[in-house]
Amino acid sequence: MESMETIYESQFKKGAYPFFKKLRQEQPIFPMSQQSDQSTWLVTKYDDVKELLKQPSFIKDQKKLFQTAANQAKSDDVNIFENMMLDVDPPDHTRLRKLVQPFFNPKTIKQLEPRIVEIADQLLAQMEQKSSPVDLIDDYAFPLPIIVISELLGVPSEDRDRFRKWSNTIIAASNEFETDFIEDVEAFTSYLTSLFEERKQHPQDDLITKLLQAEEEGEQLSKDELYSMVVLLIIAGHETTVNLIANTMYALFQHPDQLKKLKDDPSLVEPAIEEGLRYYSPVDFSTARWAQEDMAFHGQTIRRGDLVLASISSANRDEDKFENPSQLDITRSRNAHIAFGYGIHFCLGAPLARLEGKIALERLLSTFPQIHLSENNPEWRTVFLLRGLEHLQIQTKS
Repeated sequence: MESMETIYESQFKKGAYPFFKKLRQEQPIFPMSQQSDQSTWLVTKYDDVKELLKQPSFIKDQKKLFQTAANQAKSDDVNIFENMMLDVDPPDHTRLRKLVQPFFNPKTIKQLEPRIVEIADQLLAQMEQKSSPVDLIDDYAFPLPIIVISELLGVPSEDRDRFRKWSNTIIAASNEFETDFIEDVEAFTSYLTSLFEERKQHPQDDLITKLLQAEEEGEQLSKDELYSMVVLLIIAGHETTVNLIANTMYALFQHPDQLKKLKDDPSLVEPAIEEGLRYYSPVDFSTARWAQEDMAFHGQTIRRGDLVLASISSANRDEDKFENPSQLDITRSRNAHIAFGYGIHFCLGAPLARLEGKIALERLLSTFPQIHLSENNPEWRTVFLLRGLEHLQIQTKS
């Protein structure tokens, strides 16, 4: 097996799927790296990934395993990554999710449909005024979900370009982004502080006001949890949906027979979205989980403190679960993909992402029936966790 560094540089995005297939066949629980006494594992088969995601012995909160100076330090400064819902275990996870779950249940989300249609049509009208080619991501796939989540939270949607920059920096955080990372986190925190103060003075019927009220009650939400929750909702509320819309359209462009099938029968839009989620999953890998104890896991010995990652993209192309998994089939009848995860950390925003994706494709193909790709090889973003395109240049007319 090649080293993970070589894999990342040469194959990770463009050649990921053949590599994942090789791992599923030869080493489905793959030791990516080892430092001192800690190993990092990559899990690639569908059933193994589901087991990992629901197994209580794989925990999210690394503070339970590693006591660091950062854990011990006390500060009045806000830490937007402290106790983020994505990185905690029950009972904290249960408490935090319960606070926001009512805003994202299918019945509540369904009520947003007329407004999402309105936003989509406004963006498409702006695209009609532009000369081709246009960038489907910059002009449509990005602004649609960021406007929706901004309105739901109660943050000004005109700040969406700042959210995009901050989001990109945080998601791509590594040593090479260290300067931008610190600056952008501080800018994001400062922005939220001002917004929270304004909302305390002038409460609105929005999610931020509800979270502020929960924070004031003390036991439901701490100060750090408040900041972390809003950051998470802004980032998660648009990042995966941008990828869902653009990746699905790219897959359809790559499979003209499937695109024609959808144009001829628009009722296939919902299964097309599900197949897009499976084929080019918006999230390549789950976020980190840690082994709470030594254990045997499908032929490998995983030690306490080992880092374990689930390959969502690999699981969704598993030959043992999906027939002809490398083929895009928008009429696929058995499509139990796990693009939104599995278990207690199943994506809270899945109903919203599905609705936005459905409306986005419906309105796009209705407005531009002659839409086609204007570049052969768009570049994938080099963000480890996510699968999304940098740009997707399209022609809106024949």
